[in-house]
Amino acid sequence: MKAEVLTIGDELLRGEITDSNKSFLSQRLLTLDIETRFHVTCADDRADIAEVFRRAAARSEVVLVSGGLGPTRDDITIEVLAETFGRKLVLHEPSLEALRGFFARFGREMAAINEKQAWFPEGAEVLENPIGTAPGTMLELQLAAGERSSSGRDGVRKVLFFCMPGVPRELYKMMDEQVLPRIASRRRVTSWVRASLLRTFGIGESSLDEMLRDVALPEGVELGFRTQFPDNHVRPVARAASAAEADAKLARSCEVLRERLGVLVYGTGEETLEEVTGRLMTLRGVTLSVAESCTGGMIGEVLTATPGSSAYFKGGIVAYWNDAKAALLGVPDEMLKQHGAVSEAVARAMAEGVRVRFGTDLAIATTGIAGPTGGSAEKPVGLVYVALAAANGSQVRELQLAFDRERNRRLTAQIAIDWVRRHLLGAPLDLPRLGRVERKS
Repeated sequence: MKAEVLTIGDELLRGEITDSNKSFLSQRLLTLDIETRFHVTCADDRADIAEVFRRAAARSEVVLVSGGLGPTRDDITIEVLAETFGRKLVLHEPSLEALRGFFARFGREMAAINEKQAWFPEGAEVLENPIGTAPGTMLELQLAAGERSSSGRDGVRKVLFFCMPGVPRELYKMMDEQVLPRIASRRRVTSWVRASLLRTFGIGESSLDEMLRDVALPEGVELGFRTQFPDNHVRPVARAASAAEADAKLARSCEVLRERLGVLVYGTGEETLEEVTGRLMTLRGVTLSVAESCTGGMIGEVLTATPGSSAYFKGGIVAYWNDAKAALLGVPDEMLKQHGAVSEAVARAMAEGVRVRFGTDLAIATTGIAGPTGGSAEKPVGLVYVALAAANGSQVRELQLAFDRERNRRLTAQIAIDWVRRHLLGAPLDLPRLGRVERKS
């Protein structure tokens, strides 16, 4: 069964918002062993939408459409769907009443413009939206075809169009509760697919692939790789004749992969490194403070973006200038003059100084030359020192990074947070195949 995902909206093409709906919808289709063959995004333009609708109907059997179901003049998805396939629009009274009830619950009167959300192509099935104002719709088309279709008789192709809201939380609920069951009921499932995502940090994509080249996985399991800087992800996909068998194969595969990769795997699914590290600190009752120079507050921002971070993160100091390092962190002036701000000694003093000032169990510090300027022959752009201080002493690493300013800063922040995770797990603070570790002490 061929599937296609269409997302509609000028804001997507202008880059004003990130189109996460495509990946979500494709991942959900995969649970029915349906591979998405095409991703298309088009503007809020009648001719463009009609063209992509006709093209999708000609080459796909399931078409998932996101966006354009609102009440405003540029929300024309349902109108164009009806026009393209020769259906008249009809009022769906239950949807109109549901819309009025939605506004009444908030003590508001429904505007007349919202009524357009209760009109659907004749013969379409309405998909309820209990958490928003835009119902979805399913339209089943029977189109002439020159060859036999897997879902129809000779000379006839059946195509399912599902139109859903563009608001992610509304789309997610509608897809899981209404769209997937309807697709499943219309196809004969002969195999089941299960997939997971293992998130790794500290190894490049090619090295990751090489490390797993000879790993023994169950039959019917394939690996995919994806880079999302500064992480690399491994996606095992298991196929089997039953759901239970697919689940078992996937569980075994994840176990084998974790055994091979060890501490390089920090989480699964949508987990972030800061979330995983925060849970570890909460579990162990550990507190943390940070001293930042080249990262400019990035570590503190990332940590506090995680709900519940107040349980372990006490605070941080951004000390960019030397006098700030001396006054706020207690870095000796002589040390700064002798070694410079970007040095092992200063990184260590920053970490130890912030730990004392905040009274935390652990502290991390960063200092470096993010670029693109500021480097020299002795201290080139990308030279970074990361330090971790604990009650039993401190550790420092020197790294030579080779990216642009933004990625050098992001990578440094990620390394610092990952060190906290590794320390709590009792793992070495090395980062294999990532940057160049010059020395440790």
